[in-house]
Amino acid sequence: MKPLRIAILGTASSGKTTLAAALAQRYGTVWVPEYLREFVDTEGRVPVAADQIHIARTQRAREDAAAPLAGKYLFCDTTPLMTAVYSRHYFGGIDPQLALLADAHPRDYAMTLVMAPDIPWVADGLQRENEEVSIIVNRMLLDELAAREIPYILISGDPDQRISQASGHL
Repeated sequence: MKPLRIAILGTASSGKTTLAAALAQRYGTVWVPEYLREFVDTEGRVPVAADQIHIARTQRAREDAAAPLAGKYLFCDTTPLMTAVYSRHYFGGIDPQLALLADAHPRDYAMTLVMAPDIPWVADGLQRENEEVSIIVNRMLLDELAAREIPYILISGDPDQRISQASGHL
């Protein structure tokens, strides 16, 4: 049986990783970390426009590799759609290959959780985002989900409240 993929989306420092790890532990399954973070740490730089398709493809490949190891759920700390949103913000558009990838799989996720930007923002190493950019990108994400008619659940509050809210919907 294929696991139900749960997309966890949001801006930098919005609690995606914390929630994905906590839910995986609660449900005895695996989660897929955000590849962008690894990319930045490994490369020692922020990505450029040409890196976006590699980042999205790697994220998706890691989901596919983790799926056979998952139980009922596979928690995905971001998706190619989030990469597309960031690409639009930082680079003024979406590479055609990235657009195809973002368009190809949004319905593969059984549920989309969006982290509200309501927790204290913390700088994340080389990541270039700041609190003001997070607000803009969050609005872009919500607009993108609406345009694609992808239903989502807004998750807010402290970490315990977020876990409780997400669990209530699972």
